[in-house]
This record gives sequence, structure tokens and C-alpha cells, in this order.
Amino acid sequence: MKLSTKGRHAVTAMMELALQHKKGPVTLADISAQQAISISYLEQLFARLRQHGLVTGMRGPGGGYCLARPASEISIASILATVDDVTRREEQPHTQSEVPAGAQLWQRLSNRIYDYLDSITLEDAIEAAASEPETSLFGSGFRQTAA
Repeated sequence: MKLSTKGRHAVTAMMELALQHKKGPVTLADISAQQAISISYLEQLFARLRQHGLVTGMRGPGGGYCLARPASEISIASILATVDDVTRREEQPHTQSEVPAGAQLWQRLSNRIYDYLDSITLEDAIEAAASEPETSLFGSGFRQTAA
């Protein structure tokens, strides 16, 4: 499993969206200002997030983006899978000689990381960032705004 900058930006943008959900639709300009991510980059990310049903977009004055379902129902792994094509790969039944031991080890590790991230919801990530901003689940980079 590869965690990219694109994935990290998607997660932090979704956290920002979840934090501001009570105010109504959130513009990409607002997310850009709070998280220091370029608007053009956010447009690319949110196009994929919208296509995969994680966010909904509203056009016109007062428009922006909203979570498509509650933050408690969106896993971090689902966000990463949307922008990075991250998946959990089922281990294939092979004999020892068919697959190198190192490849087996990395596949199992990758699956454990995926399972861990799949067990963390967007809501969990926000709560962790709020309770311990210096040691959040994803390290530095997330600047929490007032809800």
C-alpha cells in the first residue's frame, strides 16, 4: 500500500469538509485557505471523490461540497482508494516456491495497513486531531478550524 501526497491531501480536505459541515456547503476556496492546498489540485481530488460518492457538489451562490454520508460512515481507506487506487489484495494460495518470501511479507503488511485505515472513520480522525493536535493519526499537516 502506497500512501501518497495526493491521498494525504484528500484525507485532510475531507476532514476540513467534515469539520465545516454544519455551516452548509464548503467551497474549495475555503478548504484551500485552511489547508494550504491549491484550488486546482482540490478540483481534481473532488472530481474523483464526487464520482465515487463520497461528496456531493452544489452549484451556484452558496454552493460548494458536502459529505455524501456521515463522517462516521466514511473510512480513511475509502478516501485513499478513491484517489490512489489503494485496495486490499486477497492473498493467493501459492506454494512457497511460486512467490518470494519478501513479496508475501510486503503483501501481508500492505493488507494490515489497509485494514487499519479501513477501521478509522473520518469522524475518528477528526476526534484524534482535536484531542491531540500535535500527535494526530496522520502526523503534521492538518490545521483544524473552528467548527
